[in-house]
Amino acid sequence: MPHLPESVDPAWLTPGAFRAIGSRRTLVRGGEGPVVDSVHEEVAEACARFGGHVERDASPGPYDLLLDLTGDDGSEAFTFTRDDGRTTVTASGRPGLLYGLFHVVRLGEDAFRGEARRETHRPALGLRMLDHWDNVAVHPVMGQVERGYAGGSLFWEDGRARGNLERVRAYGRLLASCGINAVAVNNVNVHRAEARLLTDRIGEVAAIACALRAYGIRTHLSVSFAAPVVLGGLATADPLEGGVRAWWAEATARVYEAIPDFGGYVVKADSEGQPGPFAYGRSHAEGANMLAGALEPYGGTVHWRAFVYDHRQDWRDRTTDRARAAYDHFVPLDGEFASNAVLQVKHGPMDFQVREPVSPLIGAMPATRLAVELQATQEYTGQQRHVCWLGPMWSEVLRFRPDGTPVAELADALVAVSNVGDDRFWTGHPLAQANLYTFGRLAWRPDADPLEILDEWIGLTFGTEPAAGVRTVMEGSWRTYEKYTAPLGVGFMVQPGHHYGPSVDGYEYSPWGTYHFADRDGIGVDRSAATGTGYAAQYAKPWAEVYESPETCPDELLLFFHHVPYGHVLHSGRTVIQHIYDTHFEGVEEVEAARRVWASLVGLVDAERHARVTERFEEQLRCAREWRDQINSYFFRKSGVPDAHGRRIH
Repeated sequence: MPHLPESVDPAWLTPGAFRAIGSRRTLVRGGEGPVVDSVHEEVAEACARFGGHVERDASPGPYDLLLDLTGDDGSEAFTFTRDDGRTTVTASGRPGLLYGLFHVVRLGEDAFRGEARRETHRPALGLRMLDHWDNVAVHPVMGQVERGYAGGSLFWEDGRARGNLERVRAYGRLLASCGINAVAVNNVNVHRAEARLLTDRIGEVAAIACALRAYGIRTHLSVSFAAPVVLGGLATADPLEGGVRAWWAEATARVYEAIPDFGGYVVKADSEGQPGPFAYGRSHAEGANMLAGALEPYGGTVHWRAFVYDHRQDWRDRTTDRARAAYDHFVPLDGEFASNAVLQVKHGPMDFQVREPVSPLIGAMPATRLAVELQATQEYTGQQRHVCWLGPMWSEVLRFRPDGTPVAELADALVAVSNVGDDRFWTGHPLAQANLYTFGRLAWRPDADPLEILDEWIGLTFGTEPAAGVRTVMEGSWRTYEKYTAPLGVGFMVQPGHHYGPSVDGYEYSPWGTYHFADRDGIGVDRSAATGTGYAAQYAKPWAEVYESPETCPDELLLFFHHVPYGHVLHSGRTVIQHIYDTHFEGVEEVEAARRVWASLVGLVDAERHARVTERFEEQLRCAREWRDQINSYFFRKSGVPDAHGRRIH
């Protein structure tokens, strides 16, 4: 396969995935440049392996596959046609030709047989981006990759850009094959080493951008709002100061000199200690618009993260609610952001928990461009030591209708925090590759059935023989993880700092927020408008009414919205306390069953991959038992209510 180092796992782009193309005659016609070169190289490599033949820009002849570029408009759309014994992909833009090629790869033999058909494919969202939280230099607390569970950075090593970027190119290939078209290459928590990428080290970013460009991936950069002070020696970073605006304009011009197709900036401001416009009495819109103005002449975009809240709370103050923060900060600014400023909103109001409601900010700002942010890296969902396929969660988010319109149609972009590092298997846990693949495919088509995407990934990665077993292991893994961790929408019952493993009160008395308010009588946070923080009223009807009452609130979110007695009866018919006991036992049993299924696949899955997953299952089972015992013990002691089934509460 082109440009893939032998030490790196091919993921879902296995040699066998290219057999159908590689055994046929193909013509690549029209256009030039790195993306078209990549298309031709992909086919040529497959033909060299499987005995087919490829030509470029020859006269039409008896070809089985025609990859036809008819224009240069930059479109990502393509048309797939099967007619008169020939399969044709037609595109009016180079990216469309590339995506059309990978569509044929996914179809395999089905692309070359069957009745005549004609299909046009185009992405639902124009920007489908991964944010890397990679540090240029190893940070003493965060390490090389903040919330990274797959080794070190793909891009940075020993404080500099990697000298050999072939693996970065291979990464771009993986991303393009599932529909991702943009990458931010450094951490949003910008430290001095990262800040300098904007100025005297922009050449290193340009080298990375060149490697990614071959597969149509545009490069973005996280920047510090305080860069004019940190890098430029100015006395202020006030966004309304002329000197500050001039500094950003000059810095941005130099960026585009080095990277003409640069995508733009990602900014975390006035959040968890990062500098921002509040220091100067300015609004988030004024801060974002200053950067948007610098990017506008070049077609660039600023992604301004809405993750802004008080992280120095008093746990005794029940009026302060972290869940309210983004809505309260940003809704009053609707319509004030520039047209090339995108407000990047986490899909839930808290922080990528295993279960949250959809953020009420999505749908509440009709005059502002929004990007919905997901987290592929499994910070709160097992840290790529546990199987936890997130496709069903993401699909629920994208299909949710805050005001009658699906979230996917309210967004201009879909962004995910990357789960990739320099690990041999890219994602640490080989099965976590499915989350990367699923994100890209859902970003292209948010209404797709996630189980169909899972089957697609399994087929490409494993082939047909172990497919049923792999599906059994993965399809319910998110809900299994939810069962043995935090119940009914609570979240955050994790060890502080690293967020791995159970600690019921780990964050309960911390300045970061309070999450379960468990006492001897009950559990949950009252976020109703009638008696609580009022968060439920941030939603439009009917959701405000649904969430307002414990009688209508969905079981899986009950404790997120309400403080109820342990004996409160759920819609399922179980009491809250019995639900906690039962699901934690069930979760462990489901992990045990999945481990047995995986063990049965020995000999059907390559030995190295099977061994890595087997090792991770041992840790998952150990940790699931720890969760079960700690959570059940805590709530038995807190409530005094025994398990109705007489099981031993450890």
